[in-house]
Amino acid sequence: MKLFTQTSGEGPGLVLVHGWGLHGGIWDPLVPLLEPCFRVTRIDLPGHGRSAWQGQADLDAVTDAVLAVAPPAAAWLGWSLGGLVAAQAALVAPERVSQLVLLASTPSFVRRPGWQTAMLPVLLDTFAADLEEDYNGTLNRFLSLQVRGSEDSSAVLRTLRAKLLEHGAPAAQALRAYLEVLRNTDLRERIIAIHCPVLLLIGERDTLVPAAAGRQAAQMIPGARLQVIAGAGHAPFLVHPRAVATILQGFLQPLNASGAGKEYG
Repeated sequence: MKLFTQTSGEGPGLVLVHGWGLHGGIWDPLVPLLEPCFRVTRIDLPGHGRSAWQGQADLDAVTDAVLAVAPPAAAWLGWSLGGLVAAQAALVAPERVSQLVLLASTPSFVRRPGWQTAMLPVLLDTFAADLEEDYNGTLNRFLSLQVRGSEDSSAVLRTLRAKLLEHGAPAAQALRAYLEVLRNTDLRERIIAIHCPVLLLIGERDTLVPAAAGRQAAQMIPGARLQVIAGAGHAPFLVHPRAVATILQGFLQPLNASGAGKEYG
């Protein structure tokens, strides 16, 4: 069974890959602002939304599944876990990814030697254990973490909770598998091989993927740009959709090589 996709709009292709526990419907506030400029394809990850779980339990497998339904060549935007998928796609199929936007996403989500501006691995371990005891409560706690520190956090949390079960509950096996992906994936050494234009888009108040981690990651990727969105947490596109759309429209154009590698906005 193929993954569920939804395509709308006119213009150059743009693939949107959502984060852990959610689905393509989470992009609803942003997509109408992109449709006049891009042909947007949203993809539900395996075990999420309207995509069945088929045992894609590691980053390679889930990336292959997403590539199988993505347009042949497009810009890719990945949020959180989706950023790892999008980055992996750019590494294994560079001809398929013309430009890459990592939204609240870095090469490593957890702290490692030389990488301390990230979450503690024990946090993901705790969520994995708690899923066994209290599935619904654990999902809600994870959503709460995503909005912590954000402007309008209560409204964003309501949106996340409403979207979470819109197409049924995500598969527990998928949630456990992708917590392992978040915990174990470290693309820092490989990320330097990405040669398409890259933008890291980070919320100023993100407590899961701190702005400092975004700055560090931007230094690793040749020519990468960094945009920090003031007042935003882990889901900037829900709090500031117009600002995010404007940034994307400005970036997803032929880039002047002299502007690479700087923070802008």
